[in-house]
Amino acid sequence: MAAKVLVVDDSSQERLSIGSMLGDCELITACDGVEALREIEKNPDLDLVILDINMPVMDGFQVLAELKSGKFPHHIPVIVLTNYDELDKEIRGLHLGAVDYIRKPVNMESLRARVEIHLEMKRMQNLLEEESYRNRQMIQSIFDQAPIGIGLFFGNKPFDPEINTPPLINPVYEKITGRSKEELMRLGWAQITHPEDLAKNLELFEKMASGEIPGYSMEKRYIRPDGSVAWVYLTVSWLQFQGSSTYNYLSLIQDITARKNAEKALHESERSKSVLLSNLPGMAYRCRYDREWTMEFISAGSFSLTGYTDKDLLGNRVLSFNSLIAPEYRDVLWEEWGRVLAERRPLKYEYEIVTASGGRKWVLEMGQGVFNSLGEVVALEGIIIDITHQKQNETRLRYLSEHHPTTGLYNRTYLESLLDGDRKRGKGENRALVLLSMKNINAINLSYGYNYCVKIMQELAARLSTFVSGNRKLFHITLDRLAFYIMGFKDDAELAEFSNSLFPAVSETRILHAVGCGIGILKIADCDRDIDTILKNVSIAAEHAGKNGMFGYRFFDEELQKQVARESEIKEELLRISQDEDDRGLSLEYQPIVELKT
Repeated sequence: MAAKVLVVDDSSQERLSIGSMLGDCELITACDGVEALREIEKNPDLDLVILDINMPVMDGFQVLAELKSGKFPHHIPVIVLTNYDELDKEIRGLHLGAVDYIRKPVNMESLRARVEIHLEMKRMQNLLEEESYRNRQMIQSIFDQAPIGIGLFFGNKPFDPEINTPPLINPVYEKITGRSKEELMRLGWAQITHPEDLAKNLELFEKMASGEIPGYSMEKRYIRPDGSVAWVYLTVSWLQFQGSSTYNYLSLIQDITARKNAEKALHESERSKSVLLSNLPGMAYRCRYDREWTMEFISAGSFSLTGYTDKDLLGNRVLSFNSLIAPEYRDVLWEEWGRVLAERRPLKYEYEIVTASGGRKWVLEMGQGVFNSLGEVVALEGIIIDITHQKQNETRLRYLSEHHPTTGLYNRTYLESLLDGDRKRGKGENRALVLLSMKNINAINLSYGYNYCVKIMQELAARLSTFVSGNRKLFHITLDRLAFYIMGFKDDAELAEFSNSLFPAVSETRILHAVGCGIGILKIADCDRDIDTILKNVSIAAEHAGKNGMFGYRFFDEELQKQVARESEIKEELLRISQDEDDRGLSLEYQPIVELKT
């Protein structure tokens, strides 16, 4: 693009001559200073002005003065035209801002050379200004759009225009602190710094200002106008600037509030986890999936659980956790873990461990596998808690549910479960119940008291326990009844012989020799399903056994069954008659049995 040149001269001949010489430029002419100023205002992109000093209306000095006054935003290079005897005018023109001068009469070649030089200088100046503008725009964009807060010349005290350079503060700085640039200038950073951080910040700032350190970094808090806190990571660096500003340094702040809140939440979570683990009746762990259960993490609760510290067990330093597991559970636990891991299910398993003191504890392990992206087990995580007390309670409750409180023998509930289990298994061997029923135990209770009856039954149980063997078990059914469950007997004779052998033990027991005992015998068939009926029938046999004497035994057979049924039928008839409102009475049909000898 051709350079644009303004030629100002009151001589049309001079304008024409100079214009012909500048034929490759875009030429604008003016005949006096007033017209020249109008053209300059109309053409802000002028590259050069050739200005005659001696003109009517407004001379060249007046034009230069107007250009120098700042009314025109752009600097335009001016070459002034003077006469040979006007050295003082040349000097005056240069003082008013002219870049060069040429004396009349004008040497066109000299003028051409000087014009080309100044046009090239103007072109280079334009390029430098464009580059400078682009750089300023880029720096301003970085300053405005940087993801961190930037403060330049921002002091700890309120801004004083007489001694300080106006600070530069970007929008992110304003956003982080929650305050405008004007408010920050009015307050200074000390007034918005959290009191707990101010002393440290001022100490580091003074060291930097004195040259002791070139800069510093720290985490600190700003207080926003609403009272909330903004955590920042502050970096301050001293800058070497010419000038008298007190605050020649750069401040960079990065908002770390979210990170600090996350750290606080993590700390609280760790604290809660620590409290939970410290009060856990056992320990939490992370271990490798190997036969030694090599521990990678273990909570401090391991000491109270096992007698070994977490350091003893980490990495099998002193011993492996596998060595603490009772030997009979080691393979079982390994197999159980393998089963649940294959199904990606959690483990819940009870087993015993051997503590440092040599004692045993029951523990409950609850855990699950940790898998990588390939589905491989990388670790096991879970908790192991002490359930020894619970196991002891379970054992005690099971004992109480299966044993009679008076004698400690197995009770009726356990006998029923045993009979039902044997029936389901179908052992195919002879089975029988031999039940001992003490007579008149209630009378003894009324005469001597309950505790006396208890002592009698305890003594009797101790005597009868001597008859217990592998195929004979003794049970305490009720306060006055005990029973033997016999398996694998040969025949009725063996049962009868066994029953007879019991009578001496009964008769030798305190007062029982005076009240007697009936023994009922019931052979159990595999088809017998109703356990209540079995116990009822053997009790009936025991009651009928002692009717003809102090001691006796009787089998529950078909004859006794019919007799019991007949007695029950007669009782029902008598009951019906007693409740008959028509009072039809009772009629009997019977055949008398006569003793002919008498």
